[in-house]
Amino acid sequence: MSNTIPTAAESIAAESTVGYPEPFRTRMGKANWRALGDHFGLTQFGVSFETLEPHAQSSVRHWHTLADEFLYVIEGVLTLRTNDGEFVIEPGMCMGFKAGDKNAHHLVNRSNALAKFIVVGSRVPGDTAFYPDDDLATLFTEQGRRAVHKDGTPYPLAPREA
Repeated sequence: MSNTIPTAAESIAAESTVGYPEPFRTRMGKANWRALGDHFGLTQFGVSFETLEPHAQSSVRHWHTLADEFLYVIEGVLTLRTNDGEFVIEPGMCMGFKAGDKNAHHLVNRSNALAKFIVVGSRVPGDTAFYPDDDLATLFTEQGRRAVHKDGTPYPLAPREA
């Protein structure tokens, strides 16, 4: 079912449950996101409006085998961590990550203020996310997305997966 009525992004219900297993879940800090693409029934790409509290991070540093990602900063100052180093990004700045490029990335809010940004990512069956700094990979299975160790052994299901 799709919604065809224009909607204020911040009026869409926010989620805050982190899907990472421990020990990664507690590293994330406080954040929430609004699944804008899901709200409109989009299936080929996801759009997320994310808010990071001070000292939170967007994800574990990762890269995707098949999915492109794009981010655009709306509010606040964030640190983008990549293989190439750390970069301060501010409102109006953007960055893209091409599928298959092993330039692992994530955002960290090192400030004492909220930070808000939009992430757009393609939804490609069979995409795998790798996390080079940690013993973690994310696979898409018949049961959905699943966190595994790098040797393929599954982590226990995170609360929102169970």
